[in-house]
Amino acid sequence: MANNKPKPDISNAEFDVLDALWEGSPATSNEVINRLNKRRDWHEKTVKTLLGRLVKKDVVGFEKAQRQYLYYPLIAREDYNKKEASSFVSRLFKGKVAPLVAGFANDNSLSQQDIDELKALIQAWEKDND
Repeated sequence: MANNKPKPDISNAEFDVLDALWEGSPATSNEVINRLNKRRDWHEKTVKTLLGRLVKKDVVGFEKAQRQYLYYPLIAREDYNKKEASSFVSRLFKGKVAPLVAGFANDNSLSQQDIDELKALIQAWEKDND
C-alpha cells in the first residue's frame, strides 16, 4: 500500500469517508454510509460523490461484485498519517518538530502518558541511530 506518489489533497469530508473504509474494507457504499451515520447524518448521494472523488484521486479503489461496488483504501492509515504529519510540520514549523511539541508543553496540553510516550520514542530513536 505504500507509495511515493505525492499526497493528494483530501478534504475533511473525504477523510471521514476514507476513515470509514479503514474501519473495514472492502465495503459497499451503504456500509460506508452506515458507519458515517454513527457520527452524524450523511446523505447517500454525498457519500457516493465523495467515494467517486477518492477513486479519482487514487486513494480508494473499487471492484464490482454482482450489482454493487466494493470500495477499499489504496493507502494505509499509517502511511497517510505519516505524510500528513510531515506536511503539517513542514508547512507550519519549517520541518522542525521541537516547536510543535514545545507549543503543547507550554500550553500544559501534554499528559503524563504523552510525555512517557515521547520519552520512549526518543530513547528508541537514540538506540537505533547510535
